[in-house]
Amino acid sequence: MKRGSWILKMVLLGAIAIGVLGLVTQLLWNWLMPVLFGIPMITIWQALGLLLLSKIVLWPIGRPYCKGQNGVHWKQKWSGMTDEEKVQFRKKMKEKCGWGSSYQQSQPTDQ
Repeated sequence: MKRGSWILKMVLLGAIAIGVLGLVTQLLWNWLMPVLFGIPMITIWQALGLLLLSKIVLWPIGRPYCKGQNGVHWKQKWSGMTDEEKVQFRKKMKEKCGWGSSYQQSQPTDQ
């Protein structure tokens, strides 16, 4: 029963968070857009739809590890890899993301 109550709490918390986000979006829209651009005011449901649309259009789609994020974490991880691990990593990324084809064509082969 403990797990069921935890899941219920998380669902309620998620619903509250989505509602608050929609309300904030609605308030900001209705405060700024009609005055600045003469656009009509929106309801909370339209604000939630606008948030969903912006997620679909603007947020990354697919696997985030294929987006070429070269942060400090990956540089440290790369410097700690052996040569065999680097070859294995390149092979795995090429299979998953299509990485490495232009790099491998421009590099001379040792074999």
